[in-house]
Amino acid sequence: MNESIRLRFGKELIKQAAENNFLIFNADTKSCGIEKFGEMYPERNFTFGIAEQNLMAAAAGAALSGEKVFLATFAVFASMRACEQVRTFICYPKLDVTILASHGGLQTGADGASHIAVEDISILRSIPNITIVEPSDYIAGELLVKKAIDFHGPLYIRFPKEATPCIHDKSYNMTIGKANIIKDGHDVTLIASGWILSKAIEAADILKSKGIDAAVIEMHTIKPLDNEAVLNTAKRTGAIVTIEDNTILGGLGSAVMESLSDTYPIPVIRIGILDQFGESGIPDLLYKKNKMSVDNIVDAAYRAIDLKENRLK
Repeated sequence: MNESIRLRFGKELIKQAAENNFLIFNADTKSCGIEKFGEMYPERNFTFGIAEQNLMAAAAGAALSGEKVFLATFAVFASMRACEQVRTFICYPKLDVTILASHGGLQTGADGASHIAVEDISILRSIPNITIVEPSDYIAGELLVKKAIDFHGPLYIRFPKEATPCIHDKSYNMTIGKANIIKDGHDVTLIASGWILSKAIEAADILKSKGIDAAVIEMHTIKPLDNEAVLNTAKRTGAIVTIEDNTILGGLGSAVMESLSDTYPIPVIRIGILDQFGESGIPDLLYKKNKMSVDNIVDAAYRAIDLKENRLK
């Protein structure tokens, strides 16, 4: 079943408000389905219009006063229009502000290039003290609400625009900062973040039918990266493919490569948005243009294995 991660998160956040004290700051966007929060808790809801810099600065002020703050806007505006405010007012003093960043990645194709966030993770990953999480389906999104409420420090949660496939069941659990092993394998590892994990799982099934045993890792926390999980799988399979709905420059793939370059260099092939801007278009076509289809992931796995075997000769 396909369902929106961002809307399920918003629904659960409103539900949790009855027993948890936090404020919601909103830009003039319907990004996470939390618009009804103001009707239920008007004294805890603040709307700033299309003024993301003010949104961040005000959230920082409230957090300095001891409040837990959730703020919602589009990822492209949170990471770029208000980048200085996120860096200096929220991250530098390590404040309890959770940024709900919707419309991340190429699923936002219908909204046009100006609203597509293809580089937000790369930008924010370079800022100290921030934690970056990208849930993979609505079950993960719903579970993440309580974990975000209990979390201390700057937290950036990234959501796609559209409904996405359900990957997990009700037994699913996650710990911020710790990767989840979805499938063991010994030939190659597919490491994915966000909803695109579903493509990695599908690619692993295809590889299995061809005699390739692919491990699949859900790296929902992109910063801090679970370096231990990366190192362990690198030693086990000797070849890695990273899959992300973000530019291949500075995101998940770069983080994995940086981690391994210091500890255990092996072949790593990155699947993600190429070095270009997003553009208006049907998301599926944009993913194909950026070589992010399931078939592309399968081909990348073969290339990674070939590089590994040539390296060992």
